[in-house]
Amino acid sequence: MEFLGFTLRNNLFVAPMAGVTDRPFRQLCKSLGAGLAVSEMVTSNSLLYGSAKTRRRANHDGEVAPISVQIAGADPAMMADAARYNVDRGAQIIDINMGCPAKKICNVMAGSALLRDEPLVGKILSAVVNAVPQTPVTLKIRTGWDTSNRNALSILKIAEQSGIRALAMHGRTRACGYSGHAEYDTIRAVKAEARIPLIANGDIVSPETAKFVLESTRADALMIGRAAQGRPWLFREIEHFLNTGTHLMPPRVTEIHRILLAHLEDLYLFYGTETGVRVARKHISWYTKGLVGSAAFRHMMNQLPTIALQRQACQRLFLALAEHNEHLPYVSSDPATPALANANCEDLAA
Repeated sequence: MEFLGFTLRNNLFVAPMAGVTDRPFRQLCKSLGAGLAVSEMVTSNSLLYGSAKTRRRANHDGEVAPISVQIAGADPAMMADAARYNVDRGAQIIDINMGCPAKKICNVMAGSALLRDEPLVGKILSAVVNAVPQTPVTLKIRTGWDTSNRNALSILKIAEQSGIRALAMHGRTRACGYSGHAEYDTIRAVKAEARIPLIANGDIVSPETAKFVLESTRADALMIGRAAQGRPWLFREIEHFLNTGTHLMPPRVTEIHRILLAHLEDLYLFYGTETGVRVARKHISWYTKGLVGSAAFRHMMNQLPTIALQRQACQRLFLALAEHNEHLPYVSSDPATPALANANCEDLAA
């Protein structure tokens, strides 16, 4: 796919998710079939640029291009500064967050709360585009603040007038959070009016749903978030299905074991010992959620204080699984269910 001057492997994007789409996860998803991965959102507050969290989120060492960084905030000048700050540190695409439904973001009038103030939306978009004229700027939104105030089409027009190069839409209002079903009809209506690429997001959990969303919305690309937690190989499964109409065989237990262990080592290296152990816990939980008999394992894992003990526990679990199963034995027949059921919506971005 040609996208904003870059040649991508495909039109499957990793959605920006706070606390999830760090550099290790982005790199893993790209290696397993994603064409683009957008970073977890970086604050526009310059007072926090020196914090360990912000420095990690601005770390793209060794990452496969293009590097897309999402910024969040409500002040046009601060957002412009944040765009310059991240471009100076390697960002090749700047994405603006106007889709996050989390209370801590909306309470400071950022994220999807901005959809209630269209004049401010225009000021922010223009400020960021003008701040980094050589860098493409994209926008992530929801369909509106609530079902009585769906204004995605108005935001599209403001975005196009401001010089935004692509629009990603989560097919829910802010009030809907992650409940109900994605509004593909709204995405389709916005796509019909768009002069810029439109990326559809929401409830894409399988190759079949990916095909359905592409065909029903006519979107240029798909953005996948929660369904890839603990299941990063979903991107290659969707890619194969869209290209051939057939399904890949599910990954073997032994391959998932290798993927998990490599992911953990990357997390430990990226975050350091103490934070690495804490971050690894939630990823291990996502990889094992829904497996037969895994509840006791996850409870035990949350008590383990060291890297060595985490490694040993994962090694024992997957060696035991591999003795009796070629593929992971889920309680549910749908492997997408575990990832979605365990989503922490307050931690997720748009």
